[in-house]
Amino acid sequence: MPGAGAGGGIAQFLPLILIFVVFYFLLIRPQQKQAKQQQQFLNDLKNGNKVITRGGIHGTITGLTDTVVTLEIAQDIRVKVSRSAIASPESANTAAPVKAGG
Repeated sequence: MPGAGAGGGIAQFLPLILIFVVFYFLLIRPQQKQAKQQQQFLNDLKNGNKVITRGGIHGTITGLTDTVVTLEIAQDIRVKVSRSAIASPESANTAAPVKAGG
């Protein structure tokens, strides 16, 4: 019966292996895919793109370096932010002004 102990050891680790596989496909893999898409977006930035920073600032890119992006947030008002602070492109529905007086 010495062989039965070896089979029992693998059977004990099978649930742990299955949990790891589920975590990989439900958590790790989608997160890696999203990080890869974000990095590709940051690499594809160019002057004239309208973007939103992680802090919520909307602006148009007027200058780029490897690590810094210059955004024009109003006429003749420019701010420099880290390239990694850019969250997403500005879509048409987020750029719509809010009407005052409701």
